[in-house]
Amino acid sequence: MTSSSSFSQDTQRFAHTHPEGLRADALMEEDVAWSHEIDGERDGDQFDRSERAALRRVAGLSTELEDVTEVEYRQLRLERVVLVGVWTTGSAQDAENSLAELAALAETAGALVLDGVIQRRDKPDAATYIGSGKADELRDIVLETGADTVICDGELSPGQLIHLEDVVKVKVIDRTALILDIFAQHAKSREGKAQVALAQMQYMLPRLRGWGQSLSRQMGGGKGGGLATRGPGETKIETDRRRIREKMAKMRREIAEMKTGRDIQRQVRRRNKVPSVAIAGYTNAGKSSLLNRLTGAGVLVENALFATLDPTVRRAETPGGRHYTLADTVGFVRHLPHHLVEAFRSTMEEVGDSDLILHVVDGSHPNPEEQLAAVREVIRDVGATDVPEIVVINKADAADPLTLQRLMRIEKRSIAVSARTGRGIDELLALIDNELPRPSVEIEALVPYTHGKLVARAHTEGEVISEEHTPEGTLLKVRVHEELAADLTPYVPAATA
Repeated sequence: MTSSSSFSQDTQRFAHTHPEGLRADALMEEDVAWSHEIDGERDGDQFDRSERAALRRVAGLSTELEDVTEVEYRQLRLERVVLVGVWTTGSAQDAENSLAELAALAETAGALVLDGVIQRRDKPDAATYIGSGKADELRDIVLETGADTVICDGELSPGQLIHLEDVVKVKVIDRTALILDIFAQHAKSREGKAQVALAQMQYMLPRLRGWGQSLSRQMGGGKGGGLATRGPGETKIETDRRRIREKMAKMRREIAEMKTGRDIQRQVRRRNKVPSVAIAGYTNAGKSSLLNRLTGAGVLVENALFATLDPTVRRAETPGGRHYTLADTVGFVRHLPHHLVEAFRSTMEEVGDSDLILHVVDGSHPNPEEQLAAVREVIRDVGATDVPEIVVINKADAADPLTLQRLMRIEKRSIAVSARTGRGIDELLALIDNELPRPSVEIEALVPYTHGKLVARAHTEGEVISEEHTPEGTLLKVRVHEELAADLTPYVPAATA
């Protein structure tokens, strides 16, 4: 057994290249450096056999604080966690970026990140996720750091969770459970809470633990049942599973009822021919900040992952005076748990039913292309692939100019903006005006002053080209949809008709 201060020969520690007080949100914007030495000549990211198999320390993940009083306060309320990831594909930098994102998720959930390690494997170990030998080394790290939780960067099977906990002797959770916990903390509306509860129950159902016969609660045969009928009937764990399934069915019915109200609102908007724009994107890309900048909505903006869970719909206006709705949606993340995609499907319908998607991406992130791919995967899942998309590269004031150029070259329909400073917002508004569907019928009508409602509808539902007040009424030249055109037809001047 290796001591907590020394690793086995095939395990390599990494020097800390960042100060200990570095916060996890800063990690999302900084490249974490690999520092390793290989005997002999170095050819790219190839490692000796022992080094390939090693647990690699990832530098700079610790969020411990220097100030004693604050440390004492944090220790009262925060779980102390060690992160562990399995690097199966991609480069070492990709694996570190993934673990850095897990650190940001852990901190958002209210945890104190003490350390992070990566294990290079072809695929995760079926029993303990990282292999039995490395699980022993992970236990040494837990003892050394005083951690009370291990978070794995992937979704673990019930068996992997149990086996890894048996070795490291502290609580083990996976990426899915962590994201579910963040959603549970941030859900505010009744519907949001119900969706999170449903996703949590779906996740928990196969992970209930029991010890078979010892948890028997009901007898199979009862009195007078005769031979071979006495004995365990339904065990405690079976009862728990049945109750959870019943509660899930009830929750689905409640969510379906709440969905009806939002459907009615959408139908009203469709009937009034109000175009809709949905803001979609990776978590913490700045969607709510952009909504506030475009509409002055005053929605909560926080530098945290999944700060927005409940969809916000606001009315907006193009520079040409056309009205449309702007919907802020829940953020996406790599490997978003499928339970959540299913539970939040009704909320994500705002994206599928929109006329235009503003796909917001963080231009200052180390790998924005990966964010774009993760969001598009979820957009495909909710069936919104046919909706036109504008890629909005946000945080342009903090982004590398070369990254911006690369993204704008790859994404043909894209624009760089900064929701914080206002850079590029006017150009974005003009682009939205240009991309939104336009009413198909152009008509000129002399509307009597007694029919002012028609003029108001022309302004809200159509596009007014010219407007003139005459003694007989309001002379309008407008572009409108068919229904409104039919209502205006009786007032078309004879010469024009």
